Amino acid sequence: MSPKSDETLLEKIDEIDKYPTKAAAWNYRISYKGVLAMGYFHLAAIYGLYLSITSAKSATILFNMITFIASGLGVTAGAHRLWSHRSYKATLPLQIILMLFQSMCLQYTVINWVRQHRLHHKYSDTDADPHNASRGFFFSHLGWTLVEEHDEVTKRITQIDVSDATSNPVLRFQKEYAYPVIGMMCFVLPTVIPVIFWGETINVAWHVNMLRYALTLHGTFLINSAAHIYGNRPYDTNISPTQNTLVSLAICGEGFHNYHHTFPWDYRAAELGNTLLNLSTMFINLCAWFGWAYDLKTVTDDMIKARARKTGDGTHMTTYMEVNK
Repeated sequence: MSPKSDETLLEKIDEIDKYPTKAAAWNYRISYKGVLAMGYFHLAAIYGLYLSITSAKSATILFNMITFIASGLGVTAGAHRLWSHRSYKATLPLQIILMLFQSMCLQYTVINWVRQHRLHHKYSDTDADPHNASRGFFFSHLGWTLVEEHDEVTKRITQIDVSDATSNPVLRFQKEYAYPVIGMMCFVLPTVIPVIFWGETINVAWHVNMLRYALTLHGTFLINSAAHIYGNRPYDTNISPTQNTLVSLAICGEGFHNYHHTFPWDYRAAELGNTLLNLSTMFINLCAWFGWAYDLKTVTDDMIKARARKTGDGTHMTTYMEVNK
């Protein structure tokens, strides 16, 4: 990508709509469906943790560790970097794989995920942000799933352009057959595979999978909460997203959030690029080596350093680039 293209994109990102407030007085309306769903998933996950310690076969634990990583990549490399930000392109086989991985997460269809995420970037940390971090850690982490959407979200989400996603045949298929596809990938297959292939009990298989699902949710939610509150801001102090190493460990490298909100079109979502803290970047690079991922967009080193000097908090470490060459 040329420096000129970088600057044009940066100007577009800096055009912030000031109308929505950060956290105006609001009468919360409880979503009883959300409360019941989250209540069940968390109780089942706690029981799944108990069974993981006391009863589950080692193969079941390993299998759920693999599905945790796969479902995380479906969100980070798929719904987020590929389809929300179009930071790289993917061949049909990779798109199908990432769509199926994302279906393991039960975080809407990709089309809905893209719409909400683009709304989040456009109105980040205001009342038009579905998980507005200005309302505190609990709301941005889990509370937003327990209440009805703010009126600003309802009003402005219809203005978000997702025509690129709705025109994608892979994503249209997922949306048209959302219940069977997501139900099969998130609940049925992760439960029956341990039962069929190594004789796990259905009770253990189901509840350990619920633990895997809950951990995936919380890994994703930490991006909305912790990575908007705790950490440093080496690239832009004018926005709330931060650099948070623990979040990167929890969800495949997405914790370099101050960088991502400053340069959202960079497929690496971090200046660090190839590190063990950024599994999603490593996965995309591997797919690029196979020829399944291409047109990977990045930001020039000079632009990164210039932006850090101009708007950063002084904690930018250019040695990152030397360490990861």
